[in-house]
Amino acid sequence: MPLPYVLLSAAVSLDGYLDDTGPDRLLLSSPADFDRVDEVRASVDAILVGAGTLRADNPRLLVNSPERRAARVAAGQPEYPLKVTVSASGELDPDARFWHTGGEKIVYTTDKGAQRLREAGVAARAAHAVDIVALGDVLDWRLLLEHLHDVRGVRRLMVEGGGTVHTQLLQRQLADEVQLVLAPLFVGDPRAPRLFGPGAYQGGRLRLVETRAIGDVVLMRYEPTAPGTGAEAAPADRHWLRIACELAAQCPPSRTAFSVGAVVVAADGTELARGHSREGGDPVVHAEEAALAKVDPVDPRLPDATVYSSLEPCARRASRPRPCARLILDAGVRRVVTAWREPDTFVEAANGAAVLLGAGADVVVLPEFEGPAQEPNRHLGGEALTRAEERR
Repeated sequence: MPLPYVLLSAAVSLDGYLDDTGPDRLLLSSPADFDRVDEVRASVDAILVGAGTLRADNPRLLVNSPERRAARVAAGQPEYPLKVTVSASGELDPDARFWHTGGEKIVYTTDKGAQRLREAGVAARAAHAVDIVALGDVLDWRLLLEHLHDVRGVRRLMVEGGGTVHTQLLQRQLADEVQLVLAPLFVGDPRAPRLFGPGAYQGGRLRLVETRAIGDVVLMRYEPTAPGTGAEAAPADRHWLRIACELAAQCPPSRTAFSVGAVVVAADGTELARGHSREGGDPVVHAEEAALAKVDPVDPRLPDATVYSSLEPCARRASRPRPCARLILDAGVRRVVTAWREPDTFVEAANGAAVLLGAGADVVVLPEFEGPAQEPNRHLGGEALTRAEERR
C-alpha cells in the first residue's frame, strides 16, 4: 500500500541529546533554524508528535508565518497542516495546547485508549475537529501511515518527536528522510532524553543529501539506502526504483523492444551494478542482463540483494536463451522491485513475476512509478503501454 513520505525532524546537542533534565525545554535550534522548521511545516500535509513529546513540551505545532499560511490557503490547502499524535494508553491532557490551536487533529490509539479519550472528552473540548482512530489492541505504524495516506490524503508527513517515535519509525524502515540539526553545546546528563534508542536498525550507511550551516547550528539531511526485505516496500526501495526509471531514459529508442533500467543493490544499500536496455551498442541486451553481467557471479552479497527494474523482468524472449527472470534467479537473487507489469506488446502473457514467485522470490510492485517507467516508451504508442487486465 502507498504510504506518506515520512520526514523525521530533530535538533540534538553535540553529544546526541534532545533535551536536558531542567524544568524548561532546552532550546537547541537558532532563531534562523526555527524559521526553517516553520517553512518545512508549511510544506507538509501533516505534523506528528508522540504522546511523550505532547506531555513534556506541550507544543502547538503551528505554521507561525502569516505569509506561509496565506500561501497554503491560496494553494487550496488548509491554513494549518493536520496535527497528529500517537498514544497507546490514551492518557493525554485535554487542556494541552495541541488540541486548542491550529486546525484539524487526529489521535491514533488502541481500542482501550480510544475509550479513555472519549471519556475524557478530548474531542468535545477541542477548538477544532478531533478524529480518534483506534488501531486495535496495539499500535501498528504501517497501518497508521496507510490510514493517513488513504483516508486523510496525507502525502508528506513531518515527524517532530520524540526519540521513541523516531527510533520506531527508523527501525521499521518507514522513514524516508532524517533532517537532523546539530547544536554547538553539550548536555552530558545520562538521565536526559536521547534522539535514538537501542535496537535493530537498517544496515549500511545513510546517504547525505544536504548539509547547511544555519547560524551556529548545522542542518544535515540523510536518506536511507538499505532495501526492504520480503514483500514490503521500504523508503530506499523508492529511491533505487527511481534510479532504474531514470536509467530507462538512457536507452536508445526501439520500435521492437521496451526501454528499461535496472539496478542491483546489496542488503546494506551498496550499489553493485546498474544497466539499461541496449547498453553498449548491443541491440538485444536487456537491462537486468546488462546489470547482472557486471557483478561477480560468486559475490556473496547476491543472495540478499535486490534487483530494481523499471519493467517486470521478462519470462520469455527470442533474442537470448535465458529470460531476465531466470537470470535473476540463477544469480541467487530472491527479491525484485519493479514499477510496471509487462503488457502483451511483444510477448503474449509475459508474466515474469509468476516465474520469480514460483521459485520463492519476493516481487514488489510500486505502481506510483509506472508513469516514469512508461515515459521512455511513449514512442511505442498508448496501446503498447497498457497493462494486461488480468495482472491488475
